[in-house]
Amino acid sequence: MSANENPQPSPAYDSAFLKACRREPVPHTPVWFMRQAGRSLPEYRKVREGVPMLESCTRPDLITEITLQPVRRHGVDAAIYFSDIVVPLKAIGIDLDIKPGVGPVVAHPIRTRADLAQLRELTAEDVWYVTEAIGLLTRELGATPLIGFAGAPFTLASYLVEGGPSRTYENAKAMMYGDPELWADLLDRLADITTAFLKVQIEAGASAVQLFDSWAGALAPADYRHSVMPASAKVFDAVASYGVPRIHFGVGTGELLRLMGEAGADVVGVDWRVPLDEAARRVGPGKALQGNLDPTILFTTRKAVEEKAREVLDAAAGLEGHVFNLGHGVMPSTDPDALTRLVEYVHTQTAR
Repeated sequence: MSANENPQPSPAYDSAFLKACRREPVPHTPVWFMRQAGRSLPEYRKVREGVPMLESCTRPDLITEITLQPVRRHGVDAAIYFSDIVVPLKAIGIDLDIKPGVGPVVAHPIRTRADLAQLRELTAEDVWYVTEAIGLLTRELGATPLIGFAGAPFTLASYLVEGGPSRTYENAKAMMYGDPELWADLLDRLADITTAFLKVQIEAGASAVQLFDSWAGALAPADYRHSVMPASAKVFDAVASYGVPRIHFGVGTGELLRLMGEAGADVVGVDWRVPLDEAARRVGPGKALQGNLDPTILFTTRKAVEEKAREVLDAAAGLEGHVFNLGHGVMPSTDPDALTRLVEYVHTQTAR
């Protein structure tokens, strides 16, 4: 499929999830969870045993099995493609690894203009396993939509410049403020890489895409608008013609919600810090919202989980479109049964 063709609607087109993203009436509020395919599932830990994270992201058999696991177990309304935000960087030859307990670590951080040479274009052949895995997945999923996945340019840039996870982003911000031309060129290249990665997923059959700007909450609104938003907008604009819903999510981004919508998202993800009715006011009309139960609530009693979930649903009652999710990813020690019960509760409480 190319962006200029008009294919027949996929089997997932009329799913509750895609209807909610399009702000259409739904039979029930759809539910999926970030990191729903992951360490909280014993079947995930079993299939990943002895397999490094980045290897698991390049094996179509594992990608398919891991992506399907939460759909089978929890009955969620959408699957999210199992990957990691650094996969496209690894695919173009960046020397990095995901170290257990640490996260992505880059051998040669980007600090100078000469370092930009590490960032070549991404081709479909670089990530052949994505096309193969999504082909397998869409056949298995049928009417259940598959969400494509990518890291946003700012978050990718932060890893590349810092050399790994950071709490202060001192090197990334130093480049952003001290060498704005280099920073802009870095984000522009990453926007092209991210776009290529999402296009591969959409053309293989993904029904929607989510751009994770996990670290955008470290930015003031003016800095986001000037130094980050253009690159994210470039990604969203580049995939607009495919007609699939585009979701934008970050953590600690309450002050950025309107800008994240303006970057081109159809659906704005909201973490647990801002109630959804207030988030809707900040984002403005014309966007669906996704969120936003605090993931730590799943460690308490069933009654408390349902009370907090009810609060989220009540806050979302007046929204144009709502996709129920956590305000961040599922934590590794979460009881999987708590997630299954939560899906059932939301479906039951919102059945139309």
